[in-house]
Amino acid sequence: MARGKKYYAIARGRKPGIYEEWYGEQGAEKQIQGFTGAVYKGFLSREEAEEWLKQPIRKPKAIGTEISPKKGGNGPRKGDMVLFTDGGCINNPGPGGYGVVLIQNGHRHELSGGFRLTTNNRMELTACIVGLGQLAEKAAVTVYTDSQYLVNGITKGWAKSWRKRGWKKSDGQNALNPDLWERLLELCEFHDVEFVWVKGHAGNKENERCDQLATAAAAKKQLPKDEGYKGNE
Repeated sequence: MARGKKYYAIARGRKPGIYEEWYGEQGAEKQIQGFTGAVYKGFLSREEAEEWLKQPIRKPKAIGTEISPKKGGNGPRKGDMVLFTDGGCINNPGPGGYGVVLIQNGHRHELSGGFRLTTNNRMELTACIVGLGQLAEKAAVTVYTDSQYLVNGITKGWAKSWRKRGWKKSDGQNALNPDLWERLLELCEFHDVEFVWVKGHAGNKENERCDQLATAAAAKKQLPKDEGYKGNE
């Protein structure tokens, strides 16, 4: 939550309302932490917070709070949709999950999901695909991720080269995760996407939030099968 805010309005959370503190047992953070689809925003006055709560809750482009990325790149481009993503497994391969935080025009939305058997890299790719897949119209998007596999695959042209060779690497070996790379390339060709690598577990609030979402999703029971993972029976 941005510094200087004195009132925190929660439209969707454990206990909706207006809070004068962010941290602590009675703070707003407790009401949204781990709550999927939380909708909240900080304000300088109670009047502004009350007026915001009266407005209807809309889709991802109008959900949430503010963000000021502190690590990775020079920050989002003007008018961007900002997308934070993370994915991982409990063991690798193993039960996996992904976490996504979308932010646009000061509004925020969280997404997560998982599979009972998959890999770290598949979850990193899936997180980005799910985030970009929320956008029905063309948009400028800045993606923040701690996955060098994801960033290098796009920015260094690896995925395009694999696709051009029929999903073969330069050594003739099969490229991994062609189903996900194919979908991600389609989304990147539709939107104006910039990728920014951030160091994991290094104090980036939204990156760490994505990690929490992914970890929680991977730990859920009765997860669906990752149909694209070749290790499935």
